[in-house]
Amino acid sequence: MAAARVLLLLIFGLASVACPHRARPVGAGALAVRAEPISCFDEGDPSRSRFGALSFIGGLELSSDDGAFGGLSALRLEPGGERFVALSDRAYWLRGRIVARDGVPLGIAGAEMGPVLAPDGRPAERWDTESLALDGGDAWVGIERLDAVARFAFGRSGLLAPARLIDLPPGAAALPPNQGLEALVFVPRELPLGGSLIGISERALDGEGNIAAFIIGGPRPGMFHVRRSDGFDVSDAALLPGGDLLLLERRFTLTGGFAARIRRLPEALLRPGPPADGPVLFLADRRHRIDNLEALDVHRCASGRLLLTLLSDDNYAPIQKTLLLRFELAETP
Repeated sequence: MAAARVLLLLIFGLASVACPHRARPVGAGALAVRAEPISCFDEGDPSRSRFGALSFIGGLELSSDDGAFGGLSALRLEPGGERFVALSDRAYWLRGRIVARDGVPLGIAGAEMGPVLAPDGRPAERWDTESLALDGGDAWVGIERLDAVARFAFGRSGLLAPARLIDLPPGAAALPPNQGLEALVFVPRELPLGGSLIGISERALDGEGNIAAFIIGGPRPGMFHVRRSDGFDVSDAALLPGGDLLLLERRFTLTGGFAARIRRLPEALLRPGPPADGPVLFLADRRHRIDNLEALDVHRCASGRLLLTLLSDDNYAPIQKTLLLRFELAETP
């Protein structure tokens, strides 16, 4: 993994030089996003649609002439799955509408971008924003390297909402460098952990190699762990309606490139005790149409189907792609 990290740093460092930060006007700006359809997930077997517990229904390769577009590290869908809010790891908001037919994504409409604002109301240019949770009118953002979570009155002020840093449980504010809260999920109030945030680190490990995770706020704040296996690190998470957690994980090796998987962690294990673990629902690698998959959300469409939407982070690198992929969960939650 050390050699792989060196290669990625070289690639991404060159990309950063090619795409320098620009001055950031406060507020939203309209964004034109091109969307090329992705009709198959396994290019070696285009007729195949079932992958583990998921069925591929369609996708888009996204691009824009705006240099701020890219690096998308988090995604949240509004009820119905049409309108979305995404976040780049260079502290930009992206919001818009996924144009779809029967759940199949066809394009992006009404897109706009704007900088994330720090508590002083200025663009947070140095924040590495990696995770996002929504609860109606509020948004929470996990900030790597600062080991912080910021709350935004997003429903009231939109992209003009300034950050307000919140208190974190012991341990969450002192994670190893570049291993901070990679996944952040708000738990609906009708569930046992209702009103809490679940935050999961990318790869902050205990003495037994388990991943540190936190329950932030709510009735039972504290720390728990997730079992790590097969060299995968956490990249995002989303809740199923019953409270189980879908955990998106990724792996990169020099020989195998990117791989991604999704595990289902039972709600009953999201608390102190034995490390949370669960079945693998989905596994993909370089044989499939993936990139650096960093974002996941779930919604129930009008027909009652549960759909998963995944988004990749291109790291602003010309050799990588921003992919939006959509699957149906074939198993009943």
